[in-house]
Amino acid sequence: MSRRPDWAHDGRDWPNREASRFLPAAGIVWHVQVMGEGPCVLLLHGTGAATHSWARVLPLLARRFTVVAPDLPGHGFTDEPPEPLLTLPGMARGVGDLMRALGLRPVLIAGHSAGAAIACRAALDDRLDPRVIVSINGAIVPIRNGPGDLAWFSDLARFMVSLPVVPWFLSWQAADRGTVERVLRGTGSEIGRESLEFYTRLFRRPGHVAAALGMMAAWDLHGLTRDLPRLRPDLVLVVGANDRTVPPGDADRVRALVPHARIVRLPRLGHLAHEERPDLVAALITEAATETVSP
Repeated sequence: MSRRPDWAHDGRDWPNREASRFLPAAGIVWHVQVMGEGPCVLLLHGTGAATHSWARVLPLLARRFTVVAPDLPGHGFTDEPPEPLLTLPGMARGVGDLMRALGLRPVLIAGHSAGAAIACRAALDDRLDPRVIVSINGAIVPIRNGPGDLAWFSDLARFMVSLPVVPWFLSWQAADRGTVERVLRGTGSEIGRESLEFYTRLFRRPGHVAAALGMMAAWDLHGLTRDLPRLRPDLVLVVGANDRTVPPGDADRVRALVPHARIVRLPRLGHLAHEERPDLVAALITEAATETVSP
């Protein structure tokens, strides 16, 4: 089995394949999808996902915007990066370098889960200068009610990623589509069979699994929490009421740190709200982007 997802095989019918390109930036080659015309909107997926996560959102936004959706370092069809690029500041730097290589400046960044944290870090570090950030079930502050705010989770991920056999074992487990389906259902979302198939393909590749584990191992949200009060862009916190991955109440914690943040609650939707209701999420992003570019 190949370690990394293979574009010719795994990407043979990849969603929005016609919009895909491969581009060097930050020392690696990225898989990125670019579609549409108009002000630029950047979409950042979460840990363990890839551009397929935005499959039905991207074409809807492309009717009015130039939409950019990359596979994050080590995820999907983007190269496996050096370890520093898997940290939150490293991811923010890498995405900033990618946008400079594309010659595009996003007016809005929409980030799902960990992608929302990357968007905030990129803005705080002046890697990107969006006018608004839309966080979709954003993993922006450390999870509470665990030992050391779940610091043990990063320690466990670091231990797992240090063992070369672990990604191979987990990818072997993912060969059973039912296992992947149970994991995704545990997020509180019900997604279609097609999206499930793409997640399964990715998690059958140990390189993709290793990148997800490496990202979790390197993740530290305490610095981001400290810096959030100086976040300049408008912040829209989209919250799925049925999210079982990021506690919906975390949005209130973020708003306490960023008073100008606005919370939009979505009843009955889970962590993968943008896959369950792409029309609704695309409409929210369109509204936020239109407001920010209007005179």
